[in-house]
Amino acid sequence: MLREEYNPEQPLIMHIDLNSCFATVEQQARPQLRDRPVAVVNRRTESTAIVTASYEAKAHGIGVGMKVKEALKLCPGLAILESDPPKYRYVYHKMLGIMKDYSAHITMKSIDEGIIDFTQTSEAIRSRGLADIGMEIKHRLKSEIGCAMRCNVGIAPNRFLAKTAAGLHKPDGLDEITHENLRATLATLKLTDLTGIASRNEKRLNSVGIYTPIQFLDADTVTLKKIVFKSVVGEWWHQRLRGYEVDDVARTMKTVGRQYVLESHSLPRPVILQRLHHLCESVGGRMRSQGKVARGVFVYAKSYDYGYWHARHMNEVPFFSNQAIYAQAALLFAGAPSGKLKEIGVTCYELEDGLGDQLSLFGDQLAREQQVTSAIDEINQRFGERAIHAAHTLAKGAFLQPKIPFGSTRYL
Repeated sequence: MLREEYNPEQPLIMHIDLNSCFATVEQQARPQLRDRPVAVVNRRTESTAIVTASYEAKAHGIGVGMKVKEALKLCPGLAILESDPPKYRYVYHKMLGIMKDYSAHITMKSIDEGIIDFTQTSEAIRSRGLADIGMEIKHRLKSEIGCAMRCNVGIAPNRFLAKTAAGLHKPDGLDEITHENLRATLATLKLTDLTGIASRNEKRLNSVGIYTPIQFLDADTVTLKKIVFKSVVGEWWHQRLRGYEVDDVARTMKTVGRQYVLESHSLPRPVILQRLHHLCESVGGRMRSQGKVARGVFVYAKSYDYGYWHARHMNEVPFFSNQAIYAQAALLFAGAPSGKLKEIGVTCYELEDGLGDQLSLFGDQLAREQQVTSAIDEINQRFGERAIHAAHTLAKGAFLQPKIPFGSTRYL
């Protein structure tokens, strides 16, 4: 049922956002970097894009996605660090543990953002007030992880407004949005400050005379559904802006993939295939860790010569082993045009639950293949991702260190 009024319920959703997460973790781990401009990259080259910048670096105009070469022009004293995934995993799990002390209903949106749902917690916890709990969490981050750790806390009646509140006063802010201050808060923002409204949706809204969040809030459902978004998404926005929950939806895993920017454009095809093989092993391990099998493989390459190339293949029966993934990926990759490559990637899609009871793609007895694959996964989980791996990827330089994704925590 659509509701026109603003949600008057007590705000019981808290959004926690670690400030400049990777850079802050590095500053915590290395005291000499505190109060200095820091940028984190996935590979130390001038052409690499920055994945996180500290607030000291942002003050110089350095932002995510900027090339290192350009960043150094703005700030010659910028400290460039290669990402260190074990550190970030450690902080992620510490943060998760702190959050679980307040509610069993936790959703981690990314490695540096999480939601605490207080709607089903005890009255004793709710009666404390979420603002006090938010301040306590801030203190615990500093005392249990490190004094350099800071976070923003947003409190609201739904997930969307809680995230909006968490972005109001960075770094280290704490803000609450209720039905009483909703209009005043939205009046301080631009359309593109709202999560989910990028340039494309901004143009859609502008086309019907909506240029501000307040105009967006006041728009009727018919306009949003029939004209702007042309789908039920318009109804969701109508309710979301008013503080009603529409985003508490479990997302199913549809694909799993990895990509790699090649360290040189002159690598020969056999060496590139080694890197592709490693990506396939990584994809296979991630897929099986979620209890999934796949029916499709997608491979792409980006070239300095011809731009973007891709190919895909769908199977009649599901597959799950690293060998099956690589065999198909290599066969597809053989069709890639010659040229100087700069990036490759592989993705498994059409995922299904469980290993099934069919024969594998290559006619092996499923039970034997499953036992061997499971045994390898158990060893790698215990002793490290590449304790056991294909001999084909043994060559020096063929190991592609996995990087921490911002948008998913299922592999952490």
